[in-house]
Amino acid sequence: MTHLPTLISDLTLILISAAIISLLFKKLKQPVVLGYIIAGLVVGPNFNLFPTVSDPENIKAWGEFGVIILLFSLGLEFSFRKLMKVGASAGITAFSGVTFTLLTGFLIGKLMGWDTLNCLFFGGILAISSTTIIIRAYEEMQLKNAKFAQIVTGALIVEDLFAVLLMVLLSSVAVTKSFQGMEMLLSVSKLLFFLVLWFISGIFFLPSIIRRLRALLNPESLLVFSLALCFLMVYLASAVGFSSALGAFVMGSILAETTKAEKIEHILEPIKSLFGAIFFVSVGMLLDFKLIIQYWPEVLMGTMVLIFIKPTFVTIGSLISGQKLQTSIQAGMSMSQIGEFSFIIAGLGLSLQVTDAKLYPIAVAVSVLTTFTTPFMLKMSMPVVNFFEKKLPQRWLESIDRYAVGARMAGKAGSFQRLLRYYAVLGLIYSVVIISGVLISTQLLLPIVIGSLTARIVLAVGTLAILAPFIWALAFRRSKRELYAEVWQNQSQRRPLIVLMLIRMALALLYIGFLLSSMFSFKVALFGVLAALIIILVFAPKIKQLYGRIEKRFMLNLNERENGKAEGKGVLAPWDTHIGTILLNPNSLYVGKTLEETQMREHFGVNIAKIERGEEMIHVPDKNVRLYPNDILFVIGSDDQLKNFNESAESNVKSEVQDSDKINVILQNFKVPSDSPLVGKSIRDSKIRILSKGLVVGIERDGKRILNPDSLEKFKADDMVWIVGNAARIKVLLKQLGESV
Repeated sequence: MTHLPTLISDLTLILISAAIISLLFKKLKQPVVLGYIIAGLVVGPNFNLFPTVSDPENIKAWGEFGVIILLFSLGLEFSFRKLMKVGASAGITAFSGVTFTLLTGFLIGKLMGWDTLNCLFFGGILAISSTTIIIRAYEEMQLKNAKFAQIVTGALIVEDLFAVLLMVLLSSVAVTKSFQGMEMLLSVSKLLFFLVLWFISGIFFLPSIIRRLRALLNPESLLVFSLALCFLMVYLASAVGFSSALGAFVMGSILAETTKAEKIEHILEPIKSLFGAIFFVSVGMLLDFKLIIQYWPEVLMGTMVLIFIKPTFVTIGSLISGQKLQTSIQAGMSMSQIGEFSFIIAGLGLSLQVTDAKLYPIAVAVSVLTTFTTPFMLKMSMPVVNFFEKKLPQRWLESIDRYAVGARMAGKAGSFQRLLRYYAVLGLIYSVVIISGVLISTQLLLPIVIGSLTARIVLAVGTLAILAPFIWALAFRRSKRELYAEVWQNQSQRRPLIVLMLIRMALALLYIGFLLSSMFSFKVALFGVLAALIIILVFAPKIKQLYGRIEKRFMLNLNERENGKAEGKGVLAPWDTHIGTILLNPNSLYVGKTLEETQMREHFGVNIAKIERGEEMIHVPDKNVRLYPNDILFVIGSDDQLKNFNESAESNVKSEVQDSDKINVILQNFKVPSDSPLVGKSIRDSKIRILSKGLVVGIERDGKRILNPDSLEKFKADDMVWIVGNAARIKVLLKQLGESV
């Protein structure tokens, strides 16, 4: 009989056990990830009732490959564009949950007498919630349409980024064996630099390459191509001192901005499932009941932190961000478990040989326990909300509501703040490109030509010529001209604007001086900076034209995926309302009726923002539009309103929140100044619906909210008005009214 290689026999054992136990867990309606961990325990070296894996090191290597694929897939779902859309609410919620949970875990470790690094890694393990477990729980419990689910989804995106940053920081601390503020700052700066560089380079080149190769990219070649890019970034990340997981995550997030993102996700799904299973099985193989029994206090403490402490911090963060009490508590009780990133952080500590062996099985045990408790936490969230609403004084509840309204209104940045933020982002991008070019010239190319003055001059001139468009843009380009003009007209803001312009020019000159001083002397650099500045000003029109082409290509690539979808942007509705979708069952009582005849607004308090009927899109339909079988209704309402309307419509397809890119209408708010022509007019008399093809869905007035106001409701000074409709028409309407957006 031919002898099977150990790897094949071990994989056979792993996959058979994983298949059997995952089917069992599927039957029991438990998370399959948990089944994989149990399968790992069964075939691992710490459980002797069944055949065990003979070479765990081989499986560990496959598990590391699984981590790369898993992080690559998470990156494909992540997308930097999504990060920009989740808003401050999700960011504050995630920051509060991660930061204070990490600190709590660190303090618990100290109380138990652990050393600093074990405490840090333990805090990091507890800080990151499981995206996989939460999303699956939402799907199984039909909660994806709930308002709090949107907050949690956004917070999970931010947490993923925190996890990546945390891995870099923990690696840095593990190497230096100390908390050196400067070292930490350099690590974060280095991470930020390479993230921006990789993202800019990826967006500039990858979509163009994919467009050129479109005819050749069948599913097989696209899979190989995307995995090749993934492992290339893994290599680059490792080469500059980051983890392989970071490289995989970054490449996934870059590809997430391309038109092939969904297709890559689809063809990668079987591979992700396979190697994800192997990874979680390898996690389970490290599960040792003897260690869990030995360290049961640590397991219990970690579990208690996730069930009680982290939900509290997430709830507080959500309240601070301006969410109401119910949404905040439900969001907090959703994020009460750990998962894939926690295993990776625990494995990082082992691979760097800076944490004790006990930490990994403790992490696995806590994950198993909190995976079981997640559905119960979600079910208990509403009773907890009801408890607090009964026990808290009414004035406290009213204060929370007023704060939520005030926080949302205060979140509107002024003109100068928006312009400053915009130029700060552009300055960061230009600086990364320029510094990269300078470092390539001075660190890689200069040593080759150091002995030849002529070659150094050619290298300096060539580098400046390549970087000229970005140097010009950093120093002189005026973006957002309307906003710029608005700030300039304000006398009190004119001086800070001039200072901002001078800082930009000084930064550009500094980069030129650094390049020339590295290649020549300081004196030559002074004259060179002046000469370069004159040349840039003389050739400014051509440089501007060249930069315009570069920027046009970058923006085309950046928006390619979004432009391929429906035009316009959707945003979260005000307060506790949001946009959900309902597929109209052919047997529904509403089929064949007009919107006026259904009386859905009167009975359920919902508004129809859009109807999707095959290829036809009906934006903000009027009362005479008739409903047909299989219409997709984009409905604005609260959790209860959507639920009640969905049941009434007899839809046999669960409704779920759509990606905002798919919604062709926006929900915009604006403030009514005292001198506005709207003051004193009713909604009907204002003709807002006619002018914007939109619908007024809410008014905030003196800390109170009027949801779906009657058409006879009159506008008052300082009202915050919410209107849903076509983006372009609303923009024109607001310009006509001269309202402050």
